[in-house]
Amino acid sequence: MNAIGPTPRHRAGRAPARPWRRGLAALLSATLLTQSVWAQVNLPALGDSVSAEVSISAEKKLGDQIMRSIRPDPDYLDDPLLLEYVQGTFSPLVQAARKLGNISDDTTDRFAWEVFLVRDKSVNAFALPGGYIGVHLGLIAMTGARDELASVLGHELSHVTQRHIARSYIGESRNSMLATAGMILGILAAARSRNTDGVQAAVMGSQAAAAQASLNFSRDMEREADRVGFQVMTQAGYAPAGMASMFERMEQSYHLMDSGAYPYLRSHPLTSERIGEARARLGTAGETRVVGTTEHALMAARSKVLMDQRAEAWRYLQGLDAGSRQGTQMDQLAARYASALASIKLREFSRAETTLKTADAIAGMLGADPGAKRMMVYLHAEFELARGKPDAGFAALDALKDERSRPMVMMKAELAKADGRPEVKRAAADSLQTYLSLNNNDALGWQEIAPLWQQLDQPLRSVRAQGEARAAMGDIVGAIDRLRSASRLSRGRDSDQIEASVIDARLRSLLYERRQMLAEMYPRGVPPGAEP
Repeated sequence: MNAIGPTPRHRAGRAPARPWRRGLAALLSATLLTQSVWAQVNLPALGDSVSAEVSISAEKKLGDQIMRSIRPDPDYLDDPLLLEYVQGTFSPLVQAARKLGNISDDTTDRFAWEVFLVRDKSVNAFALPGGYIGVHLGLIAMTGARDELASVLGHELSHVTQRHIARSYIGESRNSMLATAGMILGILAAARSRNTDGVQAAVMGSQAAAAQASLNFSRDMEREADRVGFQVMTQAGYAPAGMASMFERMEQSYHLMDSGAYPYLRSHPLTSERIGEARARLGTAGETRVVGTTEHALMAARSKVLMDQRAEAWRYLQGLDAGSRQGTQMDQLAARYASALASIKLREFSRAETTLKTADAIAGMLGADPGAKRMMVYLHAEFELARGKPDAGFAALDALKDERSRPMVMMKAELAKADGRPEVKRAAADSLQTYLSLNNNDALGWQEIAPLWQQLDQPLRSVRAQGEARAAMGDIVGAIDRLRSASRLSRGRDSDQIEASVIDARLRSLLYERRQMLAEMYPRGVPPGAEP
């Protein structure tokens, strides 16, 4: 696939695409070309033909830069349950790629190897430089089994491990690179100034159109990503039929109901050759079909509710409380899950409660797998939280009392914020603080703990947490601003001096990081006013 699919068409009733979506494809293409030119002067070659043009360091820095633009966007989604599931699908693929030697020693620790979610109903996934893989909720929603999702993630991972993003520029002429340089500077300047008109103007230019066209990977690269991705997913233990099944599902859906919602198939055309090769691989791979699990069905149902926040979309899903047209009990449970969650979002708690009871009954008859039972426990907790009964939410979580997962820590923090008991807030804050000591870059964790500290009359810790949240999202300037506020607050007579020392040390670290970033951006000297 190209680094990111073509910008989806605007759908009726939905806000226009965010600035990072309109300009990201051109920014990515153009910046990589610039890195190719600058690599001759500033970046060390690592010995292969790819690194001679775009070094691993340059690719990593570009990926980090793009993610700093993406993370603050409202459509960058951190739903703990969904993200845990997708990461749980992705991690075995990364481990398998390492075993197969696809991830080199140069990239194993330097690239992020991180998957993230995008709140969008289009069927899409994309690879970014530096080991970042984006997945639209619409893609998860249309999959029928974890193996199908793994086939897409394996394909995108292979675009990264085979360095297709960098290799796609090897054939570019030097003149083409230099001709694009002017557009690059315009896009970067517009992005820094948040001038979206400037970004659009750059994207719509002829040079930008050429850059966008160059993002499309060659047929050979697509075939290579299919072949390597298949090896990776089977090595990771996923059903070999997952890739062929996914191709067939997407091809059928695309022809039956495409209305601009399948950008993945525009950048990944499913030629008969690719589909035939996927099917042919099953001749020696054993199992020829995939079997969906109840847990995956509920994850797909959750994606359907979260991918489109319009009330009319939730109304449609709410109607599934009458059941699914498909006859399996698994489908019926997934339909009720989507309906109950949609009713919760619409704050129609009586209907949600009725649907939950039906779902519980179906789950009991189904003998649902542990993952699905866990999903139902969390749904009950969400229901109690939404209707203002945090004590009942904690009671629902008792069914998972031995669990110490990230979703559990985050859910208990949400419940504690709504709970009036100080001891409950303190327990949740302490648990979350312990988690953050081991996961300092978890932006959601810092966002959750900040109001808890405020409610516990710990304003210094609260402001520091706000700064750490900004830093975790890549907003170094915002983090410095928050920590400076915390530093001023710490000068009070009754301030916690240990916390004040932590804040001062963290502020110095971020100021140093900011100076390093500016030195890379302005090698000839930082302009006045840009200093931290």
